[in-house]
Amino acid sequence: MSQTFFIKTFGCQQNVADSQRIASYYLARGYKPSKTIKGASEIVINTCMIRQSAEDRVTGLVKNIAKSHKLKPKLVITGCMVGMATRDESGKYLRDLRKRMPEVDEFLPLEEVGFDYPALRNEVEKAWVPISNGCNNFCTFCVVPFTRGREVSRPFADVIDEIKDLASKGCKEVTLLGQNVNSYGADLVKNATKGYELPSGRIVKPVMVKHLGRFRIPTLFPYLLEEVCRIKASPSRPRIAGRSGGIQTVKFISSNPWDFSDELIDVIAKNPKIDRNLHLAVQAGDDKILKRMNRWYTREEYLDLLKRIRNKIPNAQISTDIIVGFPKETKSQFQNTVKLAKEANFAYAYVAKYSSRPNTAATKAFDDNVPYAEKERRFHILDQLINHKGSLRTAVH
Repeated sequence: MSQTFFIKTFGCQQNVADSQRIASYYLARGYKPSKTIKGASEIVINTCMIRQSAEDRVTGLVKNIAKSHKLKPKLVITGCMVGMATRDESGKYLRDLRKRMPEVDEFLPLEEVGFDYPALRNEVEKAWVPISNGCNNFCTFCVVPFTRGREVSRPFADVIDEIKDLASKGCKEVTLLGQNVNSYGADLVKNATKGYELPSGRIVKPVMVKHLGRFRIPTLFPYLLEEVCRIKASPSRPRIAGRSGGIQTVKFISSNPWDFSDELIDVIAKNPKIDRNLHLAVQAGDDKILKRMNRWYTREEYLDLLKRIRNKIPNAQISTDIIVGFPKETKSQFQNTVKLAKEANFAYAYVAKYSSRPNTAATKAFDDNVPYAEKERRFHILDQLINHKGSLRTAVH
């Protein structure tokens, strides 16, 4: 009997891109893809743990497969839950996983897959392209630095070569992925004052992001966007009637507000290929809550950034993430978030109820003291305000 695999993915677009590489990893080992979970001899579950509910869905799926799957497949867990276990030197989290899911046969770290395996994509015209992995920011609520580790940028040339290859195969739209794409390249720059040589041979001066009165990091992200916008289709590929060759649309997620430089705004404004839907997670609209979250901006600095973006890019649509019920968030502090939402004129928002996560500073330092019913109430207020009433008329100008 041939070995077959099926991948079930939970979580964000980065996890989807990881699953595409995992699929190639299995094909290289002689496995064949199964169209259904019931027909697979090996089931890979690519996990998310941004919220407790995400972990609970994984546990529930494992239990259901163990009970109902007639083939008794090999069960493999990978992704963020395994990333956390790999980086937990105490071993406590891995022991907890094994206790919760004794049915699992293997816990596969994503590092074993890496970027050596090309993504197996089912769609030709659109592609997710990871440009970095991990995060250095350590927001107090966020588990990403513990599941994916410190931020590591892919080599500039590797990203460009992958997108050139995609364009030669007919890809029209790419989405650049990272936990913080606009800090891309900070680890690639050896000396910010001497410049950086792009694969094209062009020497550029890394953009120094200024924040809170000081220059924080060098970034190459504006230059990466420019280079991606220049990629054309292979001359040998026949052009489809009515369509221009090469990459036509460039998107990116996610961005931290404090690394969104004026140079990045200028690059977006000058390149019509770059999508005007920009995602900038604000998380809260109260300065004390932002500080407790270790978000490096005030509500006024965030609103000023939106103003600068809209002045240069009049058709920009801003989306965001907001957490309600963060530890010690009072009703008046929540109202400050409501006020910010009205001023910011968000196109849409991903509103989440705060969930305590292992190893995070918020879990260690603060009691999760906002009752669930109050979190639910605040969630519905913001969700209704931003996502279900159309455009607000109090935009920042």
